[in-house]
Amino acid sequence: MDILEVVADGTRFAILAALKKGALCACKLPGITGKSQPNISKHLRVLYDCGLVEVRREGVKRIYSLTFRGRRVLSDVSKW
Repeated sequence: MDILEVVADGTRFAILAALKKGALCACKLPGITGKSQPNISKHLRVLYDCGLVEVRREGVKRIYSLTFRGRRVLSDVSKW
């Protein structure tokens, strides 16, 4: 998938914008985006596969954060 297609999606862009503020548990993202947990999981997978986010586990929780590439792409897109 083209990187512009990835960030052009409103939900994925909202996730990236939320993660710009700092790492978040995937469980917080439905409340931020207004989308269901399964929907968020699909979007996070796309972002992860493109190298824009990384994940670490804390017990049963998955904590997502932006990668260097994710920060750079978000910064570049914000300038448009």
